[in-house]
Amino acid sequence: MKFQLAINMERIDDSLDMTDVANHTLDMVKMADQGGFNIVWAAEHHSMEMTIAPNPFQILTWWANHTENIRLGTAVAVAPYWTPIRLAGEAAMTDLLSGGRLEFGIGSGAYQREFDRMHPGLKQSDAWRYMNEMLPAVKALWQGDYEHNGEFWSFPTATSVPKPVQKPHPPVWVAARAPITFDYAVKNGCHIMSWPLTRPFSEVELYMSRLDEAMEANPGATRPIIAMMRHTALYDRQDQWEVPIKAATRQLGQFENLFKNLGDVVNGFAKQIPFEALENRDEYDPQMLRENLMFGTPDEVIARLKQYEAAGVDEFIYYASLGLGHKEQKRSLELFCSEVIPAFN
Repeated sequence: MKFQLAINMERIDDSLDMTDVANHTLDMVKMADQGGFNIVWAAEHHSMEMTIAPNPFQILTWWANHTENIRLGTAVAVAPYWTPIRLAGEAAMTDLLSGGRLEFGIGSGAYQREFDRMHPGLKQSDAWRYMNEMLPAVKALWQGDYEHNGEFWSFPTATSVPKPVQKPHPPVWVAARAPITFDYAVKNGCHIMSWPLTRPFSEVELYMSRLDEAMEANPGATRPIIAMMRHTALYDRQDQWEVPIKAATRQLGQFENLFKNLGDVVNGFAKQIPFEALENRDEYDPQMLRENLMFGTPDEVIARLKQYEAAGVDEFIYYASLGLGHKEQKRSLELFCSEVIPAFN
């Protein structure tokens, strides 16, 4: 099993200085680079302090200048917010400047709140159609001159300038939970990242069965890499378990606000929905979070990851952004690099 890091510049409230947040994020990425992680992922989000990432390619270029080995991925570039020529060029430039380390993750977007501001009138449930048109166009532009006449974009003959360093193109990833997306990934040669949210291990097994079904439906297709993401926090002693649980509960309360587009956002900070007011509060029960998320001592985390490995998961995505204090985040990553990764080498 290999390991990936998903990390955001994040502020839960305005008590943190942005310079400190940026420095901390870079420190974490440098630790992952030296600690044996395979890929680090940058998101794309707009007008929200919980995930400060207006341009993932800018973030990846920044990280590339401070790392040597780790590959650099977008998780994900949101197709409806781009045009094909611009997306192809920005991605290729990042591949060039990083020495051919780009992993190209593309998706349809998560929050209706963002669509209302970035692509007014588009429903989140319809955004996958933009991704389906975008990806073939980007891949064609990477190859050379290409004319496009589609449902959402049209342009005369153009090409990506520059071209990617990697040939025929950087690895492509899609975020998948629904069966139709697993099938799309297998048909189009895309690797898969899945996020079981706070659900139990049976959700991981469900996603693996969907990959099996997609492979059966597409005989002769190459099996993609599948990576599974979980909020992750390690600590030295078992009696420290409540620290990340409290942080995650606070952040997930803000996530619910954004996900449900409640509109209660001031200066980019979403008001946390109180635990007792959550309709789906069972998904945020502290004991359940402790069992389902990748929280624990190194030995506990190793044992859980062995389950993922046995289920067929190729790579695990350590999701570091959960509102935990910077000191606790760094100690967690130190423990993961020093004790967990060697157990899988």
